[in-house]
Amino acid sequence: MKDARKAVALISGGLDSLLAAKVIQQQGIHVEGINFYTGFCVEGHTHAIRKKDQAKPKRNNALWVAEQLGIKLHIVDIIEEYKDVVINPKHGYGANLNPCLDCKVFMVQKAREWIEKNNFDFIITGEVIGQRPKSQRKDTMPVIARESGAEQLLLRPLCAQNLEPTTPELEGWVDREKLHDFEGRSRKPQMALAEQFGFEDYAQPAGGCCFLTDAQYSNKLADMWKSRGDRSYEIDDIMLLKVGRHLRPRPHFKMIIGREDGENKFLQGYRKQYTHLFTTSHNGPLVLIDGKIDEDDLQLAAQITARFSQGRNADKVDVEIHTLDGESLTRRITPVAGEAIPRDWYL
Repeated sequence: MKDARKAVALISGGLDSLLAAKVIQQQGIHVEGINFYTGFCVEGHTHAIRKKDQAKPKRNNALWVAEQLGIKLHIVDIIEEYKDVVINPKHGYGANLNPCLDCKVFMVQKAREWIEKNNFDFIITGEVIGQRPKSQRKDTMPVIARESGAEQLLLRPLCAQNLEPTTPELEGWVDREKLHDFEGRSRKPQMALAEQFGFEDYAQPAGGCCFLTDAQYSNKLADMWKSRGDRSYEIDDIMLLKVGRHLRPRPHFKMIIGREDGENKFLQGYRKQYTHLFTTSHNGPLVLIDGKIDEDDLQLAAQITARFSQGRNADKVDVEIHTLDGESLTRRITPVAGEAIPRDWYL
């Protein structure tokens, strides 16, 4: 008996990649998944620590997809390699700091390298023509195939009938007639196919799967680059941009303010890397200071910390301060008035 052809599916954890892999599975192809971790992935971060999101299932959606399909999932850390995609995108950014086209080219390229190393035959993605304005257009689909080096080994099962046939179709590895012709931003065809397959409780597409598509997150990243005069980042930077309320009272320093107990506990892990403050006379946030500050800055930061505590309306609030040089001190502070914090301090 001839061995089954093998395909690797790019698995984001969303509905499209789930359906694309299932469509090919049903044609007798051996499918395995690959998930690339960039550090900017939405799932598994803020909803896991915020109280308001406690009702959401704490799951890794890519692993959940693999479970639904009954396939092996390869999770690949590309944090370092991905930096150049974010900082220097050849095709530019989308609406925010999302390098969607360069991102897709890069991930398909990594998948091509993976299939060559592991003796797989072709690559599957869940792309649909017209679904994303930057990377999923009919004119950009060939760009991804060409620049990634995947060429005709890249198959998009959900919209294949709207594209030129690929090697898996031409060689008869898959039946083109059993592929789909989805197009546009409507999710109804995908939802109908999910119902046909019996998939429920899948991840909802709203907001995408990457923080770089989020305007507020992108603004905070741009602010960080501007303040440092350097378009670079480390994993701690991108993690902290996901958490807390960010205020920049002065150009040379920023405050990261925990909004609830879960965020305060998360920020505790960074106390040794930053000057930090918290209130002792009243319940309140843990606050990290990002930047170099002087005595006046420290006084202002303490007043703002008091403002975001439960003592915001008290005459005085005790604020404990720990500096990077190991000094610890407590100050009795009058909280700054709410109207004294301009809107443009908020990032």
